[in-house]
Amino acid sequence: MFEAVGKAGGLEVQLVYFRGYDECRASKFVSDTGSLSNLMSTIDCRAGHTQVGKVLSHALRATKARKVNALVYIGDAMEEGIDSIANRAGELGIHGTPVFLFQEGSDAVAEQAFREVARLSKGAWFRFDRSAAATLAKLLSAVAVYATGGIRALEARGRAEDRLMIEHLRGASR
Repeated sequence: MFEAVGKAGGLEVQLVYFRGYDECRASKFVSDTGSLSNLMSTIDCRAGHTQVGKVLSHALRATKARKVNALVYIGDAMEEGIDSIANRAGELGIHGTPVFLFQEGSDAVAEQAFREVARLSKGAWFRFDRSAAATLAKLLSAVAVYATGGIRALEARGRAEDRLMIEHLRGASR
């Protein structure tokens, strides 16, 4: 993902994370791989319930202030009710901010919720596991290309991951 940010050029990334009891934070926007890497290295995991709704609300506020071209969410669980986040996902879709969700594991509740968020926001859902780091990196690269140039940029680059992303994006619009 870090390399994708650097190669895309002109792409700014903000890290939003949650952990523990009611902690949800956002970094400043950064445009270079070193800054993003530094931000990521300061995060540690802590037990707590998911706060996907807060992440979506933050993205909605951010895109109203300054257009956000894409939101990437990586997670393995969903403990919030889908109805509570569906409205925010739909609003992101209306504002042109697709959510790209990467699910680790096979939790059925998370899958249903993540697929619905992707559909409502006009984004895409993918499953991955820790052994598929290279696949995840390629798909994140495709998200970066999409965020900076849309479907036309994916078509022009034409890699396998770009075609897969296009397929998922077109499938979400049905």
